[in-house]
Amino acid sequence: MKKIFTIHPDYKDSRIDRWLKKNFSTLNQSFIEKNLRKGYIKVNDHKIASNYRLNLDDRISIFNFSNDIYKNIPKNLDDKIISNEILKIFNASIIFENNNFIILNKWSGIATQGGSKINISIDNIIKNISLNYNLVHRLDRETSGLLIISKNLIYTRILAKLFKENQITKIYIGICQGHPLESESEVKISILKKNNMNKSSEAITRYKVLQTQNNLSNIIFNPLTGKTHQIRIVSEHLGCPIVGDTKYNNNNKYPFEKLKLNAHLLKFTINNKTYEFSSKLPGHFLNFFKKNNLTIPSVDNIDNFLKII
Repeated sequence: MKKIFTIHPDYKDSRIDRWLKKNFSTLNQSFIEKNLRKGYIKVNDHKIASNYRLNLDDRISIFNFSNDIYKNIPKNLDDKIISNEILKIFNASIIFENNNFIILNKWSGIATQGGSKINISIDNIIKNISLNYNLVHRLDRETSGLLIISKNLIYTRILAKLFKENQITKIYIGICQGHPLESESEVKISILKKNNMNKSSEAITRYKVLQTQNNLSNIIFNPLTGKTHQIRIVSEHLGCPIVGDTKYNNNNKYPFEKLKLNAHLLKFTINNKTYEFSSKLPGHFLNFFKKNNLTIPSVDNIDNFLKII
C-alpha cells in the first residue's frame, strides 16, 4: 500500500529520519536506513539519504505503508512527579513568555537536564507541561540566570540555529577570587570535550573587570562559544576562579557560598524583532555583593561592554 505525506511548515528543514520517527514512533534507525536505501521511502519520487533535510511541500511516498508497521504510539508526559512547590517556583521564575518561547530566570541548584544523579530537572518540568517544549541551550546546575525554552519545533530550530551561528549575545556576571593580569581581554583556550577526553575544542571568551575589592573581582563575561563549564574553566585559567565553585576553585575561601555565576543578559533578533532580557540576581548573589562592599553591575556597565564587543 502506497501512502503520500506532504510536509507542512513545522517540519521544514527537519531530517527525513527524524520526521519518520516523530510521526511513526515504532520505527528504529535501522529500519529507516534500510527502507530509504531500497527505495520503499522516497521524497519527491527520488531516493534520498537519512540526513536529507525536508523542504516545505516535499512529498514523502511510503510504498510499503501498513498500519501494523507504521504506528505512532503517543508518548506520555514525563513520568517524574513534579511537586506543586516546584511548579510554583518555575512559574514565578518566568520573566517572559509568548506563543513560541519562554525566558526562565533559572534558580541555583536545579539541573537543566536530567542524569543518573539528578532528581528533578528543568527538562522534567517542561515535559510535564508539554512534550512540545524543548531546551535549546544549557546552564550548569549551580549557575543561575536566563534560560530559553522553545514551545514548538519551529522555534526549537530557529533558536538552536541562532546559538550555533553565535547570533545570540550572552553576558554573564561572575564574582571571582583574585583578579586577572589584564582588566579586559579576549581569552582563547582549548577545553576537553565532555564525552571524549582525548579531544578538545577552542573556547573564546571576552571579559571585563568592573571592580576589585578585598581580593575579589566583579567580572562580566561574554562567551563567544558554548562549551561545557566554559566560564568557570576560563576563570580558573585567568587565576581568579569563581567564588563557590567546588570543581574549579581549588582554594575556595567561601565553602558555604553558592556559585557566584549568573547568566545575566540575552539579546537576539528573530524576524527583524530584537529581544533583550536581563536576569534578576538571586538573593545569595545580592547578599555577597553587600557583605563584601562590591557594586552590582549597572545597565551602563553592561551597555558599555556591549559597545566594544
